Amino acid sequence: MATGHTDPQRRERILDATLDLIAEEGVAGVSHRKIAGRAGVPLGSMTYHFSGMDELLREAFGRFVEHFVAVFDAHLSVPAGREEAREAVADLVHVLSEGSRRDLVLTQELYTLAARRPEYRELTHEWMRRSRVHLEKHFDPDTARQLDALIEGLTLHRALAQEPHGRALTLEAISRITETGRREG
Repeated sequence: MATGHTDPQRRERILDATLDLIAEEGVAGVSHRKIAGRAGVPLGSMTYHFSGMDELLREAFGRFVEHFVAVFDAHLSVPAGREEAREAVADLVHVLSEGSRRDLVLTQELYTLAARRPEYRELTHEWMRRSRVHLEKHFDPDTARQLDALIEGLTLHRALAQEPHGRALTLEAISRITETGRREG
């Protein structure tokens, strides 16, 4: 029997194990051997499913980006008007900053990898593009770009602060950026 046919979940377990190890040890700390051990798969199956570490990292981070985009979609696809959009953005900042440390670490690991290696920037560009799609329903493209950066910055600051700022400050920052950012058309 072929290795891939006996365990249809093997590829997914490898991707999940890769993300878990990156969250614990950083990209520099992962290896095929560690991933295989964490996933509970034979070391040889790593090369059966992935041509190398780069393919494995791109697919694992691609899976992570899809997860994060789904969180953005859940919060930002609902608002019907500008004020509801502002509230939804504030909710998103607080959900992300109070959420999983794993997600926070994986986000920073992806950014670091993309800063060092241009081929990983495709993932971060797609993530930013998709988040701005929702923001541009309520704000002009320049304001959406600024708001997207604000979401990232406020999320990181709240997640790492010893005393995170409250929702009122988040809403004030969002309001300042979006006061003049009218949707054209």
